[in-house]
Amino acid sequence: MTSVALCTINSSARSIARLCQVSRSAHGTADFHSFVARYSTLRKCAFLPGGKWSFIRAGTRQMSQSSPGRISLGRYGKGVFLAAGAAAVTGVLAAGVSHFQRAEMATKISKVEEEEGNIRERCKSFMSVPVTDIKVLEQRKDAMSTRMEMLIMETQAEFCRALEEVDGGSFRVDRWSRKEGGGGISCVMQDGKVFEKAGVNVSVVFGNLTEEAARQMRSRGKVLKGKDGKLPFCAMGVSSVIHPKNPHIPTVHFNYRYFEIEEADGTKQWWFGGGTDLTPVYIDLEDAAHFHKTLKEACDKHHPKYYPDFKKWCDNYFYVRHRGETRGIGGIFFDDLDSPNQEEVFHFVKSCAKTVVPCYLPIVNKHLNDSFTPEEKDWQQVRRGRWEYMHEPTKGTKEAEMLEVLRNPKEWI
Repeated sequence: MTSVALCTINSSARSIARLCQVSRSAHGTADFHSFVARYSTLRKCAFLPGGKWSFIRAGTRQMSQSSPGRISLGRYGKGVFLAAGAAAVTGVLAAGVSHFQRAEMATKISKVEEEEGNIRERCKSFMSVPVTDIKVLEQRKDAMSTRMEMLIMETQAEFCRALEEVDGGSFRVDRWSRKEGGGGISCVMQDGKVFEKAGVNVSVVFGNLTEEAARQMRSRGKVLKGKDGKLPFCAMGVSSVIHPKNPHIPTVHFNYRYFEIEEADGTKQWWFGGGTDLTPVYIDLEDAAHFHKTLKEACDKHHPKYYPDFKKWCDNYFYVRHRGETRGIGGIFFDDLDSPNQEEVFHFVKSCAKTVVPCYLPIVNKHLNDSFTPEEKDWQQVRRGRWEYMHEPTKGTKEAEMLEVLRNPKEWI
């Protein structure tokens, strides 16, 4: 989800920020809304023939033979038959194609229903009813926007329940709306036994891109063809940042998002983005290995290059230049992901979203009863942004070890 497209929801976003008032990230953007990515700094990720990934700076456009950013028949693939010769032969082939496509589509729909379940039943486990009316979700249950909204609502609920169980506290749930279309659900827990602040938030917004937003997107390589000057869009994501009390329990950030634009001819451009990363105050090699291993296993289900490439992207993206260090020990990060096809990318994002509990909660449980000194608590506050001028820990200390890792990202598995 790009900051360009979401510039119109600032007033709504500010209401969430006032509610939780989480600390700001190293980039100066509220972690609470980390899913609103800084589009101008992003690089496009494209899967090239031969199994290679190419990272392309914004402003250039990588054209693929299959034009993965465009769809005309939803998420369903279709067989393409080239018929030459008599018209009668063409007609027979066309009839066969139609039959094949219907059978293929029916098979995929049944698989989706079996895997993703009944919408109304799934909604019962959420922290709130979804942003989109349940009846509307049921009517368009096979649309990617519906499937993604259900995924982010489910991710929010699973993570909130897991945190409540370990903390003993409960999340305050606040719904907000956007007059232009859509809204969000903010879940906030403060001053708990384990967590000082925890925010897990969903946004689902839609409307028409402003001309300025469309112009900036085009300048970054997006080919957008609106109708009567309008470009309908929908954008959604789940975002979280967690601040524990114990300095031996690390902070975690994650966000997963989807963006879709409908063009004049009814075709849609779409892309996914997101990631999960860990920010410890003190290095624990076992924790780091567990966290990265869990993410790698999720990535490896889809492509062997996903983890190494997205791990590197994360290290680069969260590098704080004026400090000469990364935000934490990394994880994965990606954006503008629109290949090899919508269905495969969605399932990859789903696999990543399903890791947020298993990659983080075991680490929390491990350190629940760790003792800590006032000095260690002070170091935690320093690392969260309450920086002391020219603060530099003594060589050979655990704090110095932490800084060494932040200044020189390493491979953890």
